[in-house]
Amino acid sequence: MSRVLVTGAAGFIGSHLTQRLVQDGHQVRAFVRYNSQNNWGWLDVFPPPVIQEVEVHRGDLKDPEAIRKAVEGIEVIYHLGALISIPYSYVNPLDLVQTNVLGTANVLNACLPSKSLIKLVHTSTSEVYGTACFTPITEEHPLQAQSPYSATKIAADKLAESYHKSFGLPIAIVRPFNTFGPRQSSRAIISSIIVQALHGETVRIGSLEPVRDFCFVKDTVAGFVAVASAERSVGRVLNIGTGTGISIRRLVQTILKMIDSKAQVVVDQSRIRPEQSEVMELICDASQAKRIIGWTASLSLEEGLQETIAWMRENRQRYKPEMYTF
Repeated sequence: MSRVLVTGAAGFIGSHLTQRLVQDGHQVRAFVRYNSQNNWGWLDVFPPPVIQEVEVHRGDLKDPEAIRKAVEGIEVIYHLGALISIPYSYVNPLDLVQTNVLGTANVLNACLPSKSLIKLVHTSTSEVYGTACFTPITEEHPLQAQSPYSATKIAADKLAESYHKSFGLPIAIVRPFNTFGPRQSSRAIISSIIVQALHGETVRIGSLEPVRDFCFVKDTVAGFVAVASAERSVGRVLNIGTGTGISIRRLVQTILKMIDSKAQVVVDQSRIRPEQSEVMELICDASQAKRIIGWTASLSLEEGLQETIAWMRENRQRYKPEMYTF
């Protein structure tokens, strides 16, 4: 088993990945952002036998010394640490530049002197594609920065690519489409719909027309693990998604039916992206992931929604449905 580092381990996907790696027997180091409450995010919900196996490093991606210490002796790095909110990127774009671009540069630079590194798995996003020029979207699709967030992720992706080509770092890039599941914040569309429907009679959302490819978090995590273990993934970008799209209009109808909610759906103008910034269609072509790393999604949208709804029923007190979380 490997000595692994997960940046962004306290977050939604990062926490699920960290838990999976512990269960698989790896020696796991988790890099989480420092705060004075000593809060480890979703790592705090881990059962004692799991969290006891995690070595937690607190720091900030913008601090190269903190990153250098976290990388020491590590064989596999999963770099998930990032600011991921598109609406927040309209408000404070420089914060995303510093975390997503400079933070990634710090991780890459810390890897250059490493004698132990076998693989660095860098996390991208389907948002880098922008509104689809063709569907399903392959890894050869043009990159289009339609929000400050997507621009920072494109920059981080290209930095990672350049460090592989320039310095020979063993880097693979994972490009997940819309991941959902337990622990996700209500910033995300599925969690937002569920938490509002569970708490009240109104569900406020943005545009109903965009189409997205939703992949359950367990499948996304399996994709990360497969990328890390496959020798052929080095130097490649690999899409992770189901290949099936659903409109936000149909998605909200599906969720309300599953919850048996009669909530009224209200289009909230404050939640709608600027017209040229909205990404209208993202549907994944994951055929390269199937061919190179043997990965395909195993759970349907409905199966994932059932598990997510059940978890959110039990954890509804963690959310603030009356607030727009961006």
